Amino acid sequence: VQLQAYGGGLVQAGGSLRLSCAASGRTFSRYPMGWFRQAPGKEREFVAAISWSGGKIYYADSVKGRFTISRDNAKNMIYLQMSSLKPEDTAVYYCAADLARTDYSGSYCSTLPDEYDYWGQGTLVTVSS
Repeated sequence: VQLQAYGGGLVQAGGSLRLSCAASGRTFSRYPMGWFRQAPGKEREFVAAISWSGGKIYYADSVKGRFTISRDNAKNMIYLQMSSLKPEDTAVYYCAADLARTDYSGSYCSTLPDEYDYWGQGTLVTVSS
């Protein structure tokens, strides 16, 4: 089971980036997934989460209105569209999957990193001022 995050890079403040996360090794289409980030010297923090159906989505207050999480279950992919980027968004971004969750309704996802059992390697986003 692997999660591969990519799409990070250097962008000026106010710019946009789209992060992608490719899941392989098993189907992820019935499991919640999320994005987290870790800035230098700081703890990992929640960014966004999405249920397997896409019917439940959460955002951190700091990114609400600027970031959009989405998924394509047919392709085993999740995405994070980031716009109006700020220098404080600079961090390594990780995608994560909650493969232990049995959720028949498709309405569950979590903001807690401890509920995710598979993590990608991270992709660096640097926002210059």
